[in-house]
Amino acid sequence: MSSSDSAFVGFLSAHPVLCDGAMGTLLYSKGIFINRCYDELNLSQPELILGVHQDYLHAGAEVIETNTFGGNSFRLARHGCADKVREINLAGVRLAREAGKSFQALVAGAVGPLGVRIEPLGKIAREEARDSFRQQIEALVAGGVDLLVLETFGSLDELHQAILAAREVNPDIPVVAQVTIDEDGSCLDGSTPEVFGPKLTDWGADVVGINCSVGPVAMLDAIERLRQVTTAPLSAMPNAGMPRNVEGRNIYLCSPEYMASYARKFVAAGVRFVGGCCGTTPEHIRVMKSAIRVTNAKKTPTSVSAQNKMPSAIQPVPIQNRSRVGEKLAAREFVTLVEIVPPKGVNPAKEVEGARYLKSVGIDAINIPDSPRASARMSNQALCLLIQQQVGIETVLHYSCRDRNVLGIQSDLLGGYAVGIRNLICITGDPPKMGNYPDATAVFDVDAIGLVNIVRNLNQGLDVGGNPMGNAAAFVIGVGANPGAPNLDEEVRRFEYKVEAGGEYAVTQPVFDLKLLETFLRRIEQFRIPVLAGIWPLVSVRNAEFMKNELRVSVPDSILARMASAANAEAARAEGVAVAREMLVAVRGEVQGAQISAPLGRYSSAADVLEALGGNGHKAAAVV
Repeated sequence: MSSSDSAFVGFLSAHPVLCDGAMGTLLYSKGIFINRCYDELNLSQPELILGVHQDYLHAGAEVIETNTFGGNSFRLARHGCADKVREINLAGVRLAREAGKSFQALVAGAVGPLGVRIEPLGKIAREEARDSFRQQIEALVAGGVDLLVLETFGSLDELHQAILAAREVNPDIPVVAQVTIDEDGSCLDGSTPEVFGPKLTDWGADVVGINCSVGPVAMLDAIERLRQVTTAPLSAMPNAGMPRNVEGRNIYLCSPEYMASYARKFVAAGVRFVGGCCGTTPEHIRVMKSAIRVTNAKKTPTSVSAQNKMPSAIQPVPIQNRSRVGEKLAAREFVTLVEIVPPKGVNPAKEVEGARYLKSVGIDAINIPDSPRASARMSNQALCLLIQQQVGIETVLHYSCRDRNVLGIQSDLLGGYAVGIRNLICITGDPPKMGNYPDATAVFDVDAIGLVNIVRNLNQGLDVGGNPMGNAAAFVIGVGANPGAPNLDEEVRRFEYKVEAGGEYAVTQPVFDLKLLETFLRRIEQFRIPVLAGIWPLVSVRNAEFMKNELRVSVPDSILARMASAANAEAARAEGVAVAREMLVAVRGEVQGAQISAPLGRYSSAADVLEALGGNGHKAAAVV
């Protein structure tokens, strides 16, 4: 069949169009393990792919999708096939064409997500994502597909890049844009049908729809909502129900007759493209074919209701009104934090008493790290809450990306805000291999830059996906900085991205080399935010050597010599405090605050360092 728009439009206007079902389900049933690269089978086992296409065509499918769902450079790289993007996609089109040569069927080029997160939550730039989609789509179009099906996208940002890539390759090729949803009908980035429907329409999708994720019931509910907010033709390709684990295998249990009954309901709701996703077999498609043959599409209103227009973001609360720390930052007053590490057990009494003592000597807030060096400790969020409730001093919560996916991040932060946590330092987190459980699994859904973007969204009343929540958080957003980073250019570049993402103040790694700090501050002058210098009172020469050689903190040889010259442990502690006091005095005019550590839980050492500012002198205005 011709690959012109007219063929596609003619198909669409004549009657509801039946698409094929799952490719992966059939390949798995034929003994192909899930760790294989299914797209590469276009090259190594073409007869297998050809047979699947023919099974669906004989069942009555009018559109078959190429076996190229994962045919982008990022997914193929996992299997060592990144250099075969064009070859695999061209082969996918060729096999679908060969299978369909005796049938009046269209060939759709299947394009799935990249399998990596893109900005603002991930490290992959939008342009890089678009380039990858473009590379795949160029091959599909060169092979002669009739249309493109962009499917199973959980992120609207990523789907937008795929649509843009398709239009760059061929402005006239028909594009079906499909998201995947949860049981509430929302895209996996939180976008509701009332949000993603108008967006996909505005971005130029010819057909807007939903596939995968859920069974027919939840998808029909979402389709009915989608129909009210877009005039574009709709598509629906549900799974054959939710998978059930039967003797170690995930089995989809919806019968062909059940799927067929919902195919009729989809068509009655205005869907023009009907098919199936995971768990759907040729037998499902055969019965669905009979069902929609006797069903006429129901005419439904397509105007966008006024109440469905997307609300705008909420204006963030001014930083000075969010917390006492935010107030001092806004007033350019010198801010003092002391770090208290959570205990390894269940008793936080020592840490709570330490916070009470530090409050008495005038510290502004208690900074609580998140399992530093990947150690297993009490939740720092729980300790923040205990200290705020029992001591009455503000806390600063270190929040790392290591142990949480984006859903857990949003859940944690909303809960933390509800119980009174207002100050954050957003960090990527140390990998588990650094800690006492090196075999633990890290998550790292996002890094510190993506985390800052999430918190900024929450401060604007938007969820992880940028969708309105109805009300806003009011966090003061801190970020980390390392003036002694081996690659300072990279550190400065990432720091700039953190500021662009929404960082409002920074806390540095421990400072022992003033020249490094001064150089860093000069480098960030164009995007300067308040900087709090890390101050660490060393406790021994071994502590100094550990900092320098294992944590890679720049500790000058002169300081190592001073620590080594101490006659005993008490003298070494006193010398460490003296060094820290000198650092604090030296940086005071360059930064807007200090975070003072308390090694080994010696909170009195932190207070001794603070005395270098002179009584209540730390409350004086800073020079910025």
